[in-house]
Amino acid sequence: MSDIQYAPLTSGVIRSLTDKVYERRKAAALDVEKQVRDLFQSNQISQLDRLLSVLTDLIMSANPNQKKGGLIGMAASAIALGQKNAGSYSKKLIEPVLTCFNDPDIQIRYYACESLYNICKICRFHALDNFGEIFDVLWRVTADTDQNVRGGAELLDRLLMDIVLAKEDFDVAELMTLVRDRIYTQTTSNRRFIITWLNTIQSRPCFSLLPYISEVCDGLLKMLSDSAPAVRDATEHVLGQLLAAVQKAPDTVPEDDRVQIVNVLVVHTHEDETLLARKLSLIWQEEFLKLYKQELLPLLSNFLVGLLPAIDQVELKAEDVNSALVRLVASNKLEQKTLDVTIEVLLQHIRHEKVGTRVAVLNWIRCLHNTHAAQIFVHMHRIFPLLLKTLSDTSDDVLLLDLLLISNICQSDFAHDQVDLTSLGLDEKTLKELSGISPFLVKFSLSLLDMFYADPALLTDRGVLIIRQLCLLLEPSLVYRALCVLLTPEKKFSFIQQMVSTLHGVLLTATELFVLRDELRSLEKPEARSLFECLFRVWCHRPIALLGLCLLSQHYAQAAEIALFLSQVDITVDVLVEIDKLVNLIESPVLAYVRMDLLSSVHRPPLCTVLSALLMLLPQSEAFLTLHRRLQAIPSLVSLGDPKKDKKEEKVNFAPLLEHLQTVLALRQREIRARHRDLLTEVVEQMRSSRI
Repeated sequence: MSDIQYAPLTSGVIRSLTDKVYERRKAAALDVEKQVRDLFQSNQISQLDRLLSVLTDLIMSANPNQKKGGLIGMAASAIALGQKNAGSYSKKLIEPVLTCFNDPDIQIRYYACESLYNICKICRFHALDNFGEIFDVLWRVTADTDQNVRGGAELLDRLLMDIVLAKEDFDVAELMTLVRDRIYTQTTSNRRFIITWLNTIQSRPCFSLLPYISEVCDGLLKMLSDSAPAVRDATEHVLGQLLAAVQKAPDTVPEDDRVQIVNVLVVHTHEDETLLARKLSLIWQEEFLKLYKQELLPLLSNFLVGLLPAIDQVELKAEDVNSALVRLVASNKLEQKTLDVTIEVLLQHIRHEKVGTRVAVLNWIRCLHNTHAAQIFVHMHRIFPLLLKTLSDTSDDVLLLDLLLISNICQSDFAHDQVDLTSLGLDEKTLKELSGISPFLVKFSLSLLDMFYADPALLTDRGVLIIRQLCLLLEPSLVYRALCVLLTPEKKFSFIQQMVSTLHGVLLTATELFVLRDELRSLEKPEARSLFECLFRVWCHRPIALLGLCLLSQHYAQAAEIALFLSQVDITVDVLVEIDKLVNLIESPVLAYVRMDLLSSVHRPPLCTVLSALLMLLPQSEAFLTLHRRLQAIPSLVSLGDPKKDKKEEKVNFAPLLEHLQTVLALRQREIRARHRDLLTEVVEQMRSSRI
C-alpha cells in the first residue's frame, strides 16, 4: 500500500479508514472530511475528484472493511462540501453508495443506509437527481431480513420524503411510475412503503394524484386483503383521501381514466374479494355516479356485473348504487348498444342463487320496460321464456314480481306486433275466440298451461297464487277466457279437471275476482255471456264445479237439470271432496245471495232440488249435517221478492251447453273405465312377472 496509489489520501488514512474497528474508521473519516474541505477551498478540483474516485474504488471492492471505509469516507466528503457545494458532486457521492444496498453483508447494507442518509441530508434537492435509484433501493431494504437495516432504511425514507415535500416542483409523474411498477407487491413491508409514499404526496395540496388514480386503484384495492391491519387501515385512508380529491375536482380525472377506474371497481366488487374491498368499491361507484352521471351510462352493464350479486348484503350498500343507476336510467335515454349488453348481463343473473339478485334483475327488466319499451322488445323473444321459467321460483317475492313484469309486458302497446299467434299451432276457431286478447297474454297462458301440465307440483303448490295475482294485475275476464279457450282442445281429462278445480276455487273465493263474479251473475254484457258459455264448456269436466258456476250465476233451473246428470258420474272420493268444498262455499259470504234465494218462491224449488241432490250424494259427514241443517232451516211459508222480477230472463242458450255436458260426461266415463282397465292389466302383468 503506497501513498501514490491512494493519493491525495495517504496510506495511513486508508489503513485507518479500512480498519476493522469502527472507532478508527470514524477517526479516519474526520481526516477525509478535513482534506476534502481543504482541497475544495484551495480549488484543487482535480485532486478532489481523484479523492472521490479512490473512495468509490474502496466501495466497489470485494473487501468488507474497504467497503465500510469507503462508505463512511463518502459521507464525510459530503459533510465537508456542505449543502452549498455538495450539489454538483451529488451523483459522484450517491451512485457508488447505491451499489452496497445489494450486498449480502448485513453490516454493509446498514452502513450504506447510514452513508446515504448523511449524503442526502447535505445534498438535499440535488439528491432527487437520483430519486428513482434511491427509491428503488429503499423499496428493497424496506423488506430486509435485518431489523437494523430496516430501521436505517426507515430514517432514510423519512428524510427523502421531507426533501420531496419541500420541493414544490417535484416530478410526481416519476414517483407514480415507480409506484405503478411496484403496486402489486405481495409483501406487507413493501405495501406499507408504497402506502406511506402515496399518503405523503397527498398531504401536500401542490401535488395531485388524480391523473394517476387509474394506475394505482387496482393495486390499492388488492392491498385491502393484506394480513396486517395497519396496512389495511392505511390503504383505506389513502383510498378515502383519493376519493375526496376526486369529489373536489372531478374534472381533473381524465375521461378515459374514469372508464378504467369503474372497470377496476367492478372487478373488486366480486364475491371472491374481501368484504372491505367490495364495500369501498361500491362506495366509489356510488360517488362516481353522482359526479359523472349520464357520462357513465354506457358502463351500465359493467356496474350491474358487480353489484347484482352483492345486492342482498346490507353492509355493502350495493342497493344505494343500484338505486342511483335506476334513477339515472329513468331520466336518460340509453343507446341501443348499451341496452343490448345490459340485457345480456341481466339474463345471465336471472337464475342467480341469491333471491335478492333475482329480485333486482326482475326490477331492472321492469325499469327498462317502463322507460325503454320499444328498445327492450327487441330482446323479448329471449326475455319472455326466462320469465316463464321464473314462475317456478321458490321465492314468493320473485314469483309476484315476475307476474307483475309479465302482466306489464302483456299490456304493453308494443306487445301486439311481437307475437304471431298462428305460429303457436292454434286452429282458426281458437284464434277467433282469442281475438281481442293480447298476443303476449295468449302466449303466456299457453306456456303457463304447458308448465302446469309438465309439473303438476307447480299447479298444486303455486297455481292458486299465480292465477290470483294475474287476475289482480290483468283483467280477470281476459285471463279466464284465455285459459279456458286454450284448455278446450286438451285431451288429458285429468289435467283439465285439475285446472278447472283450481280456476273454480279462485273464481268463487278470491277477492280479486269480485267484479268478474258480479258480471257472471248479471250477464248484462255480451262479453260476460260469451265468457260464461266458455267457462261452462270447460267446467263440464267437473260436474260439481259446474253446479257451483250455475249457483254463482243464479241459473238454478239449469243447476237442477245438471244435478240429474250426477247419476251418470262415478261418485269417487274425489267427487265427494268436491261436493264437500261446494257445501262450504254455499255457506260462505260470497254465496250469501244463494242462501237468500232459498226464500224466493221462484228460486226455491230448483235450488232445493240441487241441494237435496248434493245431500243424497254425501255420506253422513260434517258437510252432510251442514247441508241438512240448511235445508231444514228453509221456512215453508215465507217468500221474498216479486215473482215476476225474480224470474231471470234467459240470457244464455243452455241447450247446446247441456248437450256438450252429456258428451263430456260420456267421454269422462270412458276414460275412467280405460284407466281402470290399464291399472288391472298392469297388476296382472306384475303377477305374471313375479311367477316367472
